[in-house]
Amino acid sequence: MTLRVITPPNIEPVSVETAKLFLRVDGADENALITSLLKGARETGEELARRAFITQTLEMVVDDWPPKFVMALMRPPLQNVVSVKYYDQNNVEATWTDYTVDARSEPGRIHFNSTPGTTLLESGGIAVRYVAGYGNAEVDVPQRIKDAILALTAYRYENRESHVVPREIKDAFIGERVTWF
Repeated sequence: MTLRVITPPNIEPVSVETAKLFLRVDGADENALITSLLKGARETGEELARRAFITQTLEMVVDDWPPKFVMALMRPPLQNVVSVKYYDQNNVEATWTDYTVDARSEPGRIHFNSTPGTTLLESGGIAVRYVAGYGNAEVDVPQRIKDAILALTAYRYENRESHVVPREIKDAFIGERVTWF
């Protein structure tokens, strides 16, 4: 299974202004650095939590149709499914539409009513493109996630050479994890 970001978030879950207040930084001299640290903290947090914090388009690639016709999608919360494409053994792409989407469950799921009787590529035969995340604005993201992002941003601001995630910050992100994955 492979997951890739197709369209990254338009904003970060924590604004530069909020981070600067938290860090007690005045002026604009550090804005580029803080922007970079916030992005890195979000990306690290999403990896640890196995969630999409802010709206983004993802693509999950799998080798075969799911057992029992149900496919759970990585990086909840699921907003909607854009497309389900499959590739036959000759690498010819087709779109599949005989499914329903359960975006209320966590993780979100696709329930296939049927599957094509085609032999798929040996690897990466199905690509599901979908939109995930809490929403398009900072206010949509739970405060506990924003607090963990701020904590990691502050740690990396003070320890610029370190790539370590302190245990208590790591635990905060892991606490948001969907246990299915």
